[in-house]
Amino acid sequence: MTPPVTARDIELAANAIRGHVVRTPLVPAPRLSAQFGCEVRLKLENLHITGSFKDRGACYKLQQLKAQDARGVVAASAGNHAQGVAWHAGKLGIPATIVMPQATPFSKVERTEAYGAVVVLHGESVAEAQDRAHEIAERDGVTFVPPYDDPHVIAGQGTCGREVLEDWPDVDCVIAPIGGGGLLAGMALWLKAHRPQIRIFGVQTTGCPSMRAAIRGEPQPTLYTLTLADGIAVKRPGKLTTPILAQHCEDIALVDDAAIEHAVQTLAAQQKTVVEGAGAVPLAALAQDPARFQGLKVCLVLSGGNIDRRMLSTVLLRGLARDGKVARLHIEIQDLPGVLSRVTRLIGDSGADIIDIDHQRTFSRLPPRCAELSVILETRGQQHVETILQTLQREGFPARAT
Repeated sequence: MTPPVTARDIELAANAIRGHVVRTPLVPAPRLSAQFGCEVRLKLENLHITGSFKDRGACYKLQQLKAQDARGVVAASAGNHAQGVAWHAGKLGIPATIVMPQATPFSKVERTEAYGAVVVLHGESVAEAQDRAHEIAERDGVTFVPPYDDPHVIAGQGTCGREVLEDWPDVDCVIAPIGGGGLLAGMALWLKAHRPQIRIFGVQTTGCPSMRAAIRGEPQPTLYTLTLADGIAVKRPGKLTTPILAQHCEDIALVDDAAIEHAVQTLAAQQKTVVEGAGAVPLAALAQDPARFQGLKVCLVLSGGNIDRRMLSTVLLRGLARDGKVARLHIEIQDLPGVLSRVTRLIGDSGADIIDIDHQRTFSRLPPRCAELSVILETRGQQHVETILQTLQREGFPARAT
């Protein structure tokens, strides 16, 4: 049976979208390489205009529809696919409607509308939004643009693999996220056609391993989409993408939210690169099993950077707390004049910076003439925190860190 997408289709897609989509860089990551014992390079798909690889497939698909004089398009998405379709439809002059779940963050709705699309909020999930999008397509005579299960979309995403091989001809393996499978399916087709010995690995979350179950012929487990990597929390893997990945993907690793969070923190701290949860899962998979990749040339595909600023702030602050760079101390004091200033002076003299302080008398189990301080500090790390605690305790102030 003729496959729905071939390497030739990806070549055509690359020629068509050239100049309309950012050619993203493949950059070395020497600190990660030293840490994991392999040569690591990062494919920065977070640098597209709309912040993710979805620009590729959306651009190529909409070019085909423009050539067919499509009356308009409709898509369903809570994020990256919505923005990719909206941006390229606007550039091509095609009216676009995007159906998004009602709980979609306003920032994502606002960005999608800013690209010129009409946004319709419907349903509690992307699946319900997709059903509504199909209704709109039938009612208005416009074309539904799938997020991954479409030959032109897969071919467009496959151009990412073409660029990887152009920039790193002797790469040994590629690790990329899997949601519906469009990105890695397209990449795999190109990579395997031009470098058959390359090893291809996908990554999903432990809560939503839908593609892995489909490829292994296992019953679909209960799937959970509430994850930091919401961009790949896809319950229904593609009918076109599943057999492609079953043929070409060596394995699909599963990573949990703690590993994903740490990967986002690491990329921000070491590489000065902001990625969303889905974009960080390749690094999480590498960190989870570094022995598997020892001595190899490893490309990590950072698929997108559209992380909510509030969530990014939370993740980074939690990382600082985990490293001891931000610490919270609970300190018992006698509730007498001058004691508070003495405690703050001890902390300041230790070289820490007080960010916030709360003086608690009422909600405390301490005696009435005592109080508890909750102090948030910026420090040099865990050892510095221990030194501060020892100083406070030596001066008669019971203290502990939480």
